[in-house]
Amino acid sequence: MAGSGSWDGNYDFSSQSDESHQFERLHIEPIYDAFICPLTKQIMRDPVTLENGQTFEREAIEKWFKECRESGRKLVCPLTLKELRCTDLNPSIALRNTIEEWNARNEAAQLDMAHRTLSLGSAENDILLALRFVQHLCLKNESNKHVIRNAELIPMIVDMLKSSSRRVRCKALETLRIVAKEDPDTKEIMAEGDTVRTIVKLLSHEQSKEREEAVSLLFELSKSESLCEKIGSINGAILILVGMTSSKSENLLTVEKADKTLENLAKCENNIRQMAENGRLQPLLSELLEGPPETKLSMAAYLGELVLNNDVKVFVARTAGSSLINIMKSGNIQSREAALKALNQISSFEASAKVLIEAGILPPLVKDLFTVGTSQLPMKLKEVSATILANVVISGYDFDSVSVGPDQQTLVSEEIVHNLLHLISNTGPAIECKLLQVLVGLTSSSTTVISVVAAIKSSGATISLIQFIEAPQKDLRVASIKLLQNLSPYMGQELADALRGTAGQLNTLIKVIAENIGITEEQAAAVGLLADLPERDMGLTRQMLDENAFQSIISRIIGIRQGETRGNRFVTPYLEGLVQVLSRITFVLGDEPDAIVLCRDHNLAALFIELLQTNGLDNVQRVSAIALENLSQESKNLTKLPELPKPGFCVSVFPCLSKPAVITGLCKIHRGHCTLRESFCLLEGQAVEKLVALLDHTNGKVVEASLAALSTLLDDGVDIEQGVTALCEAEGIKPILDVLLEKRTENLQRRAVWAVERILRTDEIAYEISGDQNVSTALVDAFQHGDYQTRQIAERALKHVDKIPNFSGVFPNVG
Repeated sequence: MAGSGSWDGNYDFSSQSDESHQFERLHIEPIYDAFICPLTKQIMRDPVTLENGQTFEREAIEKWFKECRESGRKLVCPLTLKELRCTDLNPSIALRNTIEEWNARNEAAQLDMAHRTLSLGSAENDILLALRFVQHLCLKNESNKHVIRNAELIPMIVDMLKSSSRRVRCKALETLRIVAKEDPDTKEIMAEGDTVRTIVKLLSHEQSKEREEAVSLLFELSKSESLCEKIGSINGAILILVGMTSSKSENLLTVEKADKTLENLAKCENNIRQMAENGRLQPLLSELLEGPPETKLSMAAYLGELVLNNDVKVFVARTAGSSLINIMKSGNIQSREAALKALNQISSFEASAKVLIEAGILPPLVKDLFTVGTSQLPMKLKEVSATILANVVISGYDFDSVSVGPDQQTLVSEEIVHNLLHLISNTGPAIECKLLQVLVGLTSSSTTVISVVAAIKSSGATISLIQFIEAPQKDLRVASIKLLQNLSPYMGQELADALRGTAGQLNTLIKVIAENIGITEEQAAAVGLLADLPERDMGLTRQMLDENAFQSIISRIIGIRQGETRGNRFVTPYLEGLVQVLSRITFVLGDEPDAIVLCRDHNLAALFIELLQTNGLDNVQRVSAIALENLSQESKNLTKLPELPKPGFCVSVFPCLSKPAVITGLCKIHRGHCTLRESFCLLEGQAVEKLVALLDHTNGKVVEASLAALSTLLDDGVDIEQGVTALCEAEGIKPILDVLLEKRTENLQRRAVWAVERILRTDEIAYEISGDQNVSTALVDAFQHGDYQTRQIAERALKHVDKIPNFSGVFPNVG
């Protein structure tokens, strides 16, 4: 029996079975024997009396009679074991009322004790028992929830969530769930204050049991629409719940309850948005596909505001792409705007853009862009359409196969490209930029660039496109320069002619390239454009000389070489472009004295020799070798020939007394005074070894350029025998023969045959090589299958090999 001041200390907290009877035994008033059923030993709820006056719990005595019948025994009283004449059960109303009154008095007293016990200062066991008593009352009778509310126990139970005891917090969560189950009034009380916020905080507790109880309670609360909004308004609630649904560490029950809670929370539109923000997009997409028109509009608009990762973009494109395209085609302006913004968001990834193309986005996009008149889109939406089109054209799709117009036109049909060019010339900077990006995308593909180039040429739009180089808007400038760079391999001369005018576009490009602000995409594109223009266009090079362009380029190259700019993703294309533009100066040396002055003033030969060693940048090495070839070609014209001293009087009278003049310090190859800076002599610049080293490069174009530069040492107008000697000293003969033997390309074979023929003019080498059957076979192959000039040269080379003079040992280890 319990006293009036505390719970019974003998209560078994670990037992979860038949808890209601344990609370019935936990009484405040004394219990009477008449209340106890002789069969169940528990307080009776529905007492009935037999004909002999004995009283039992109805359910228990009915069970007794049933067992007697089933076993064939006589029907006897369980207490007296005397046979009964009848089994009528007479309700003992007076006793039942007495028990109910006794229970009510006990429950009232226990309720009062629970009220006094539910405070953070009470003992843990007392709090746990009080909470279990509340659960017992609610489970015993739903109407008792009204009693719990009136006793103002709910706020006290909520306070238990702040207990330092995990057991108390878990039991409090469980109790609140039982009290709140299917009871709107209780849920309304729990919606007040910070109760929901406190429950949400427990979602992220380290104890899994606590998280499970917290999410179970939230699930119960989320069945109330008003509480859905409350739960969603708690910062982090939806984020935590979404995380639970995808967690591999949570138990399955917690994951399931979190998922069901989110399903309930999706009744509220703001919650759907939060779920989408946190990666749970399905509710939003479901509303977008199946919701009423105003909800579709709202969801589409919000989808356009979301920042999605690439995988999600693909998922959204597959799930809702067609629906968004239909809204874009047939909705009102507000709906079309929302759909376009959503499509803009999901089209910005290559894979999702392809999904949208297959869903049919291109025809309505093109129609929106080109439609004029009363049904046309506002210009701000045309800009969005142009952005989407710019997104999808960089997806790498085969646009030749996708019809975009009523007459089966494609994006690269002449009419469509003409319309794009017309729009570019007649709209504002924002949409011009996007449409230029569309053309950038189309010209970036080898399958579509030719068609676009043809359409641009037929439209006469070259001058218009070049004018955008001077646009004040950076994005517009970058797009135009990138487009022109893509066009330059196919329209190089037209672009060079247009840039040679006085409009200032060339000067603008040079200023962009020279700007010392790190290295930007615009700079890389600008220098790439100039690099692709015809290098032998004298007028363009002359204008660049006049505008001091080369000095700026030299400065930027040296800065990069000295490590002033590192780690930028545009460094490589920028440096490659700078070197190629700088090499232009070496193509006009014979016609432009100023070009020679520039090369000498800045010692460009030395710079290009240094750039030969830029390992990993094949194009820089190739262009540097080409530039050195051009410079070396001029060496024979720039070398200072020696002046022989005039003979003295005696020698002029007596010629027999004369001796040939001996002049020292002359270049063996060019027969004059050479320096790297003044005459660009490769021998003086110690470039031969570096060029020889590139002959075994994996890139055939680098090998070809290096061989061409070395071949200037064997050219007409120089001492070929001394050139061969220089190659021998640099151990270059075998690498040249190896190039001949490898036969990588026709150009390389042609150059190698030419060089080998010159080398074989030296009898000693011809003798050594005559024993190498591989070389002879390679020369025979060139003689049989080469072009006319190569066959002639190969024939001469074979004749050299056939001469076998009696010399040996001059060129050892050649094979």
